[in-house]
Amino acid sequence: MNELRPRTLADLAHLVAGRTTGDATVTIVGAAPLDEVAPREITLVDQPERVAQALQSPAGAVLVPTGMACDGKPTIEVDDVHTAFTTIVKLYRPQRQSVAPGVDASAIVSASARLADDVTIGPRSTVADDVTIGSGTTIHAGVNIMAGCQIGEGVIIFPGVTLYEDTIVGDHAIIHSGAVIGAYGFGYRQAQGRHELAAQLGNVVIGPHVEVGANSTIDRGTYSSTRIGEGTKIDNLVQIAHNCQIGKHNLLCAQVGIAGSTSTGDYVVMAGQVGVRDHVHIGEGARIGAMAGVSNDIAAGVVAFGAPATPERDQKILLASLAKLPEMRKQFKQIRKTVQDLESTARQQDSSGGHAMDPAA
Repeated sequence: MNELRPRTLADLAHLVAGRTTGDATVTIVGAAPLDEVAPREITLVDQPERVAQALQSPAGAVLVPTGMACDGKPTIEVDDVHTAFTTIVKLYRPQRQSVAPGVDASAIVSASARLADDVTIGPRSTVADDVTIGSGTTIHAGVNIMAGCQIGEGVIIFPGVTLYEDTIVGDHAIIHSGAVIGAYGFGYRQAQGRHELAAQLGNVVIGPHVEVGANSTIDRGTYSSTRIGEGTKIDNLVQIAHNCQIGKHNLLCAQVGIAGSTSTGDYVVMAGQVGVRDHVHIGEGARIGAMAGVSNDIAAGVVAFGAPATPERDQKILLASLAKLPEMRKQFKQIRKTVQDLESTARQQDSSGGHAMDPAA
């Protein structure tokens, strides 16, 4: 453990610009979530209902939001508890630098590639002709960067990523392992009984501060660009097809699949396993629930779920109606029996000349 690392609660409070209550001289040797915290470690509480659990835990100190009381243990109060806790955790568990600075001897870098002085290229990565890579970018092991790609500053590309030719990656983007950016779109035309591949002449443009999850795929445009807007976060195993235009600051959760030429506004959220058909538009701020199937445009601000996806209110009415089906079926059977009994009685009356039978006869 680094001897220069702050150890007392007062040291940690200074690090995160917090205010201590209780014994500020207590020594803190680590940081852990509430369910895993050990003696002499600091934990965090972000909800009042978890204070009692924190007081019963072995934690040596607690990080809490400003104004939240946690009497009985030394505390640090901060305005943003999660940002502060992240800072403290990194102090005790610093992230490893898994690739050495500079260009590894086993990497293959074209003579026509233009790399900033402080770019890092990991083992067995390849950088093809006319690629440009900006300052502070890190390319981990086994990354394939094809000809003409442009990669901005401060980008992190993890092992096993492939960038097809002419892909553009904005500043401070993160691309996780196994992602494939710029593969051919799934577009074919039938000619003489065969499926012939459509034109694949476009590229992919990824905006700044975008994150692409592990094993996600973004297909190149047919003639122009598939675009991912600034700040959009793409989870693992997401498929974005050719010609899509994804807005800024979208959240696309695991196993979302978006068909070709679909567009979204800014701040759209799609939960896990949402499927979107081609050539639809999802408006700004729309939220789509898990496993929804989007077959038509979704207006801005709408919360939609179900298959086909419809506005939340309509889906709730539908679900409420479905819940009543067993009782409605029972009622229907009773009504059908009543109708059958009435029809039987009517037939008996018809057969007796239209006069009801006299029980006393």
